[in-house]
Amino acid sequence: MNRLDRLFQEKKQEILNIYFTAGYPGLGDTVKIIRHLADAGVDLVEIGIPYSDPLADGPTIQASSEKALANGMTLDLLFQQVKEARQHTDIPFILMGYFNPVLQYGEDRFFRACVHAGVDGLIIPDMPLHEYEQVYREKLKHHGLKISFLITPQTPEDRIRKIDDLSNGFIYMVSSSSITGAKTAIQASQLEYFRRVQAMHLKHPRLIGFGISNYETFNTACHYAAGAIVGSAFIKQLGQGANVPMEQQIHQFVQHIKNPVEA
Repeated sequence: MNRLDRLFQEKKQEILNIYFTAGYPGLGDTVKIIRHLADAGVDLVEIGIPYSDPLADGPTIQASSEKALANGMTLDLLFQQVKEARQHTDIPFILMGYFNPVLQYGEDRFFRACVHAGVDGLIIPDMPLHEYEQVYREKLKHHGLKISFLITPQTPEDRIRKIDDLSNGFIYMVSSSSITGAKTAIQASQLEYFRRVQAMHLKHPRLIGFGISNYETFNTACHYAAGAIVGSAFIKQLGQGANVPMEQQIHQFVQHIKNPVEA
């Protein structure tokens, strides 16, 4: 069974997915970060493929991509690191990246490398839905890879239904129309959107991302979906680093997300 399927069968609520950019802050940090996240109790790890033009990402993740590329991160090295990390944990791994690096690497070669490394699913935000349906759906099915598509507050209901039909991973609910970035609170307009999608009773589980940065935002998101995705806030934490050991830093961050701060 695909690890994502198993996760969503075994756990219905409060799923924590942490995103980080492979090769950041250091080229050799990917395996350590994954291991520490798994040890800290994260349910799912989303590994970002560094890219020079990440259109949906805010300045924090853009800067991490630039640093990772400057460090020398490549797809071949990323796959080696993910394969090594897979030897230490059985939690699901998602690769998140843009379509252009996949095309440059070669789609079939990329999918095979994902399977060989122990990747469970993909998020490719700029893959056209019709192209996935016509070309890549059967390829991913053949390789046993899941794919998750994004919806936003502006996504029409008929397209959300279409995405629900085509997805076989989870629905990535972008919490707002803005680019990625940590926010300290969720707005009333976002809650209305969460309720509207919740009322659609979609077939696939939903994870809410963009702006999830602390216990309050994570907890709110979990009221309306199976869990949430934390990205920019974690990248910022990694960037602060040197005075605290990485393991301690990651464990403290995960506990900060999962548990209310004692007054």
